[in-house]
Amino acid sequence: MGDISEERIVENIKNELIKYSPQIKTRIIEKVILAALGSIPWVGSCISTFATLKTEEGSIKTDNLHTKWLEEHENKLKQLISTLSEIEKRFMSLGEQIDERVNSEDYLNLVRKSFKAWDDADTQEKRNYVANILSNSAGTKLCSDDVIRLFIDWIRIYHEIHFSVIRSIFKTPGITRYGMWFELHGEDIPREDSPEADLFRYIIRELSTGGVIRIARNTTEDGKFLKQRPAKSSSREASHTMESAFEDTKQYVLTELGKQFVHYTMNEVVTRIGES
Repeated sequence: MGDISEERIVENIKNELIKYSPQIKTRIIEKVILAALGSIPWVGSCISTFATLKTEEGSIKTDNLHTKWLEEHENKLKQLISTLSEIEKRFMSLGEQIDERVNSEDYLNLVRKSFKAWDDADTQEKRNYVANILSNSAGTKLCSDDVIRLFIDWIRIYHEIHFSVIRSIFKTPGITRYGMWFELHGEDIPREDSPEADLFRYIIRELSTGGVIRIARNTTEDGKFLKQRPAKSSSREASHTMESAFEDTKQYVLTELGKQFVHYTMNEVVTRIGES
């Protein structure tokens, strides 16, 4: 981590966090900081270089490439501190009952995996999802840590357009592909052979095969899916064209995993077990 010790780095970050949240519970957030540092290797070099800057400011300013690197990582360091501050505020709202959970190695492993995804994220939206999933999984045990790890993978591999479709289906269960497109874009439907139609098919296919969304089906009382009976059609009514990317008959819903993903990542606060 450069010339500066890990303890000094943690102390520097804690001091910055106190500016955001004066009531910071350093005993809890320190564990999270250490776990995050293990997943973001550039933090140590960045803080070490800032410390050197005080004594070598003139020479560093002449190194334009070095200066650009510092500026980029300084902005990202501020984003890291902001994310840690948001997580710490959520911890305070959840109370001391999360102490055991946050100090467990299982949870700290989630922190490490989450901040790898945070470091790879190219938008603030994804970084917000990381803060949500860590704070919510600290205070709620609605699904196993294995499932939380899957959710972190989803944050890493999916893009904002995927999340827009997920939100659309969450808000309107049973919405069709036509309905999704109209809600998200509010414009004329593109040609079926357009790149926009290809992209939309791709997004729906990825979320479907990934187990996030599915076509709505009827179930038995014990939750078994009923087979769909194919609609009868005469040869006279048969269509000679492929199904539209924006067809308006098949209804889409979130899978149970998809609902939990929204619950953990897209809500500011997750309702804890026992509260309704």
